[in-house]
Amino acid sequence: MSVFGSMDVSASGLTAERLRMDLIASNLANAETTRTPEGGPYRRLMAILVPEPTQTGREPQSRKGGGVRVQAVVRDPNPPRLVYQPDHPDADAEGYVAYPNVNPVTEMVDLITATRAYEANVAAFNAAKGMALKALEIGRL
Repeated sequence: MSVFGSMDVSASGLTAERLRMDLIASNLANAETTRTPEGGPYRRLMAILVPEPTQTGREPQSRKGGGVRVQAVVRDPNPPRLVYQPDHPDADAEGYVAYPNVNPVTEMVDLITATRAYEANVAAFNAAKGMALKALEIGRL
């Protein structure tokens, strides 16, 4: 894998982790939203990440490294959290309000893992950039 290929892999990881952090921020911001335009409570969003297929070939434009890509952004299929609040305007006939299936503790753990993965990709990108600069310095001599 070339130096630029490793930068591509890190860049794909940075993009994916940034999307994960954006989705987590959206989930936390809507943790108490009981009514959406689609109807019902907000549903937790998750990113499905898959590895990029490794391409082999002799063309100079071919990437030999993998990386990651976002296959889809999906709604969590878990049911909403029901809370008994008969005075709430969104309460059903039995007095229960459907709150989003967002657990702030889970979201914070996901946010920490996404942040660490982002930091790791930044470090890998900077290491590849440093190697490329050293190679240019060697070529200058």
